[in-house]
Amino acid sequence: MAEIPSVLFVCVHNAGRSQMAAGFLFHLAGDTIEVRSAGSAPADSINPAVVEAMREEGIDLSNNSPKILTADAVQASDVVITMGCGDVCPFYPGKRYLDWQLDDPAGQGLDAVRAIRNDIRHRVEKLITELRSHSPAF
Repeated sequence: MAEIPSVLFVCVHNAGRSQMAAGFLFHLAGDTIEVRSAGSAPADSINPAVVEAMREEGIDLSNNSPKILTADAVQASDVVITMGCGDVCPFYPGKRYLDWQLDDPAGQGLDAVRAIRNDIRHRVEKLITELRSHSPAF
């Protein structure tokens, strides 16, 4: 793992789960972990319910935009966390892959998005603890 670990969050549209995870990781870890997110079929914009749910946590995603998943992003990351992108996620030896089974916030109301958000926050907090215990950058 690099001196500063890097994490890539991937979901299909990069409009919900991966954006929330990246937002939490950046908010909680600052510049001690490099954060990326992308989607295999990016949407045009971030899900408004996701933006609102994250705003409640003091994290502003309103200026974010979905990004396409590239092989370069995967190769530049130490840990790749998939969230429902299936077989379209590229696999490279030497990378650590995790698959987080999470409900998709697309089409969900704010209460359902909050529950997904809270689950993601908990997973990100555990990830930070794990990365800090294995990285010389901390």
